[in-house]
Amino acid sequence: MRDVLWIIAFLALTLGGGLAIGLWARPDGWYAHLNKPSFNPPDWVFGPVWTVLYVMVAIAGYRVFARAPGGAAMILWAVGLALNFMWSPAFFRLRAPALALAVVLSLLAVNVAFFATSWPLDRAAALLFVPYVVWVAFASLLNAAVVRLN
Repeated sequence: MRDVLWIIAFLALTLGGGLAIGLWARPDGWYAHLNKPSFNPPDWVFGPVWTVLYVMVAIAGYRVFARAPGGAAMILWAVGLALNFMWSPAFFRLRAPALALAVVLSLLAVNVAFFATSWPLDRAAALLFVPYVVWVAFASLLNAAVVRLN
């Protein structure tokens, strides 16, 4: 039962935090008028993708927490989640794509470090981060293109 409660806590933190940040720092008219690259996905793609990724991030976080709650991988997971939650406010609320680019590139580096650090501890947790790393790399490319085009 204790494990179930921890899993729920990790899901609530990642999904709830992501939803709260997303609602607070939503795209607006400013974003609509930015020049975007041709490979920018339609807006409706982001919600479902982030929902799936947040579930995977939560499960990976729980798995690492269950094995090494104070270890390097858990610290990287927490730093990564904080960086993830910082991106939307930096981009949409502050309207600072260059700052958001610094945040997302930091997130990418932390996520790669989490993968490498969690691999010997829990390969399933590391593998759960692969789609997240790929998406954050793509998001970094999108963010860099917006900076360049604007």
